[in-house]
Amino acid sequence: MKITSIETISLGEYPNILWVQVHTDQGLIGLGETFYAVAPVAAHIHETCAPYLLGQDPLRIDAHSRHFLDTYLGFNSVGVEMRAASALDIALWDLFGQVTGQPVYQLLGGASREKVRVYNTCAGYQYVRSKPVQGTANFGLPPRREKRRPYEDLAAFKSDAGALAESLLDMGITGMKIWPFDEAAEATNGTDLSKAELKKALRPFEQIRKAVGDRMDIHVEFHSMWQLPAAIRIAKALEPFDPYWYEDPVKMSNLDALADYARRTDVWVTASETLATRWGFRPLFEKQAVSVCMLDVGWAGGLSEAKKIAAMAEAYHLPVAPHDCTGPVLLTASVHLSMNCPNTLVQEIVRAFYYDWYGKLVTQLPPIKNGYITAPPGAGLGTKLQPAVLKRKDLARRVSRG
Repeated sequence: MKITSIETISLGEYPNILWVQVHTDQGLIGLGETFYAVAPVAAHIHETCAPYLLGQDPLRIDAHSRHFLDTYLGFNSVGVEMRAASALDIALWDLFGQVTGQPVYQLLGGASREKVRVYNTCAGYQYVRSKPVQGTANFGLPPRREKRRPYEDLAAFKSDAGALAESLLDMGITGMKIWPFDEAAEATNGTDLSKAELKKALRPFEQIRKAVGDRMDIHVEFHSMWQLPAAIRIAKALEPFDPYWYEDPVKMSNLDALADYARRTDVWVTASETLATRWGFRPLFEKQAVSVCMLDVGWAGGLSEAKKIAAMAEAYHLPVAPHDCTGPVLLTASVHLSMNCPNTLVQEIVRAFYYDWYGKLVTQLPPIKNGYITAPPGAGLGTKLQPAVLKRKDLARRVSRG
């Protein structure tokens, strides 16, 4: 079997999502996805990756992964090169599954569990829909709540986090991620926050504990926006609310600072979707800077590299929690990884995405029931792009052929 063409697809309505389809001479098509910087990622795929892959055997996945990870530029970051490599790698695993008639988690070594517990990232329907990805300017808050869209969870945690927690528990979801500190971080470049700002940011935690007690795990997202002294101050203020973890409190540009932060708190520290490859994660583990390894399958090097990162985390007796606040194909790939890895802790979902626009883009989603998720049935990833996607007027499509 040979690769005959490579296709990139994006939609104007979802400018941060890029799909890649790898076509073969046997008529099989592998589907991959990545998130952010769509135009340069697509350009890199066609100008650099396609000339290498066209005519190749798609099932030599490790060889292709190593080729892209050894690239002269971008080999240890989540930049354009790594996002392109990640999307292509996911598509090759999807092809492998279709060829063998097996789901991807089986090819990774089989299921370590029948289902994975989920937590909900409390975003809304328009969150990170357009650029920039990070920052309050892209919160996507609506001018008013709509009854037909009940999961406007970012607005909900800012107004009544207790009621939001009750809503999630009604669905069997026992974990929620919130980020009430971002506005204060933006105001001072993460150097400080006033007592009034701290009190305001602590309010959702008070509401959650008052409404549901200890039945809800509270994951705290900091988006790497804080300088170390302020991050430590916030960590201490939050400890009475027994948070589940602190995520990306500082930028991953100084892992010694993160390790220092981790030593100052008894709360688990998790990091980081902003790192790529096992070489990027190795010092994170060596410095004992985290309790939970979070990786993004679409940024870290694809399923091939994510599996190796997870195995390395296991050697340090650390659990993994795959990131997903991106697109439906990456969620599906992440669930396959989570099903396989013996050290999976939880799987992130965004119910506002899952129950709204995800289903408009792909044919199948990983089933969620009573707070747990499983891989969709079928070979490979078990999902494809909806046929209607390829007929849309806002479609941008480019094909490289051998």
